[in-house]
Amino acid sequence: MQRTRKIMLLLATLVTTMACTIFVGGPEYPQPPIPVSQEAVTSLQEQVKAAVEAGALTGEVTFTMNETQLTSYLAYKNIDDPTPMFTDPQVYLRDGQMRIYGKTTQGNFVANIGIVLAVGVDETGEPALQLVSADFGPFPLPEGLNKAITAVIEEAYTGALGPVATGFRIQSISIADGVMTIVGQIR
Repeated sequence: MQRTRKIMLLLATLVTTMACTIFVGGPEYPQPPIPVSQEAVTSLQEQVKAAVEAGALTGEVTFTMNETQLTSYLAYKNIDDPTPMFTDPQVYLRDGQMRIYGKTTQGNFVANIGIVLAVGVDETGEPALQLVSADFGPFPLPEGLNKAITAVIEEAYTGALGPVATGFRIQSISIADGVMTIVGQIR
C-alpha cells in the first residue's frame, strides 16, 4: 500500500510537470520593473506626431522615448505574434545602451534572457544596432540572433514612427538615464 501511494505520487508529479512549464533560470530582471500600459504606447505615438509636426517648420525633428514607452510598445507588439522570440519584455535605457530582458520558451522550459545593444546611426540615417552581449540562460543562443534582434527593434522603430519613418533621416541617437533621444531631419 505504501509503495503504491509513492508510485501514484511520483506519477502525479510527473504528469503535472509535463503539463506545465518549468523555469530553468537565466539573468535576473533588473529592479524596479517597468510598467506596461496602452497609455504609454499612445503617448509615444502622440510624441512622435507632435515632433514631426513641429519639425515640418524647421526641418529638424527631436523626440524622446522612455523605458515605459519602449517596454509597452514591445509588449503590445508581441501580443499579435504567435511565436515571439521573447515575451514579458523590459527595456532599460542606461549608459548609452539598450538592455532588453524577457522570457523565452523552448518546449516546456522557460528561461529569462538578457540582451544588451549599442544603438547608433548608420551612414544612411537608419538605426544601427550592435549586439554587445546576449544571455539566454541555459539555452543556446538562437541562430542568427543579431539579425533577428535587429529586425525586431527596427520593426518597432518603423512601427512607432509610422509613415514618417520613410521620410526621416536620423542624425543622432543618445541613451541616458532611462531616455533615448533621437534627432533627425525630414527628407
